[in-house]
Amino acid sequence: MADTSTQSIVIDAPPEQVAAVICDFARYPEWSEAMRRVEVVEEYEDGYARKVRFVIDAGVLADEYVLAYAYAEDLSRIEWHLVAPSKMQRSQRGSYDLVGEPGGTTTVTYTLEVELSVGMLGMFRRKAEKMIMDTALKQLKRRVEAPGAAQ
Repeated sequence: MADTSTQSIVIDAPPEQVAAVICDFARYPEWSEAMRRVEVVEEYEDGYARKVRFVIDAGVLADEYVLAYAYAEDLSRIEWHLVAPSKMQRSQRGSYDLVGEPGGTTTVTYTLEVELSVGMLGMFRRKAEKMIMDTALKQLKRRVEAPGAAQ
């Protein structure tokens, strides 16, 4: 059974800059520590990624999987789902919601629902989810706010 977790962070950049970093999948291994390889395998006509293959190694969690993406027209929401079960996951659904704030910052809300193929006690799964989401948001913030890193 999948549980949904949500976390938010404020990034000192406008939503367009945050969305540009999120959508630049090929560069994820440069700033996301668990990402070993990321490859866009299918694109929409406008050039945005439709399907992306990820190879991750986060110590206890190593996996290879493909996510299918959909985007709000203004990129205020970027959502995805697991195309087919992987070695570690039965399902995955997630989203980034980007809300521009006064002063040029963006509140990023990350929602993630994962059903693992391997058994894990609920307490440990929730702790792992919190750590994964917290790390992902902090790394995104660091990348977007780094001088010259965002497009």
